[in-house]
Amino acid sequence: MSANVEPRPSPIAGVWYSSNPIALRDQLNRYMDAAEVPALPGQPIGLIAPHAGYRYSGLTAAHAFRCVRGTVFDIVAVLSPLHDYLPYPVITSAHPAYQTPLGQVDLDLSALNSVINDLEKEGLEIASIQNDREHSLEIELPFLQTALAAPFTLLPLMLRTLSDSLLRSVARALVKSLSGRRALLVASSDLSHFYPQTQAEQLDAVILRQIEAFSPEGVLNAERTRTGFACGAPAIAAVLWAARDLGANRASVLHYSTSARETGDTNSVVGYGAAAIYRA
Repeated sequence: MSANVEPRPSPIAGVWYSSNPIALRDQLNRYMDAAEVPALPGQPIGLIAPHAGYRYSGLTAAHAFRCVRGTVFDIVAVLSPLHDYLPYPVITSAHPAYQTPLGQVDLDLSALNSVINDLEKEGLEIASIQNDREHSLEIELPFLQTALAAPFTLLPLMLRTLSDSLLRSVARALVKSLSGRRALLVASSDLSHFYPQTQAEQLDAVILRQIEAFSPEGVLNAERTRTGFACGAPAIAAVLWAARDLGANRASVLHYSTSARETGDTNSVVGYGAAAIYRA
């Protein structure tokens, strides 16, 4: 990483969410206050949260982040898709930090380099990019900045592969870099896109059942066979595998909604789900 690279500026603040830090923190706290989440019978190790603009998916996402509200993690690994095309299965940021209206989130360069080195030893090429416009990773950061009780460092990965073996390698590299630390995993994913509400609910239920079954294989298979859809299926699978190796043994779906809740349009919706992965 070049020493003169600046923190990544937000390309979506003021569009996908408020650029006013006071209004933004107030909005996220209101979402988390409204989220009714049962007490988890164990320690949260991972979360799954949607990544649309907050007006659409913020309330659902808040159910995941409510589970870690007021807690402290040293490092958070956020795994997401990359919606732009790049011919690499694993992509990360070449910036030393992400900037949001709530402040700067520094990358954990030691942990990130450990992951990169482990994957490169397996012959995988990792792309480091600057000034990306990817919303799905950044959109989780203000929630984390609001929910967590102390600053944290970030390990960002964007995934573009449905390969079981490659995603298992990502999970193993994450586990190696995070073991022994107060670490949280976050998978950023929306569900089906632009189906009628009834059909979307059926497709989304397939993915949510695989999450509750703690089946990364099932999540990926649903995506491959088109029986269910999640744009972050690779992120969900890698987080489930890594969380299992870090001691998690349960996953619970906390909330489900579609964009129709905000728009009123049930003819073409996007699905959103929130889940917690924990050691029971």
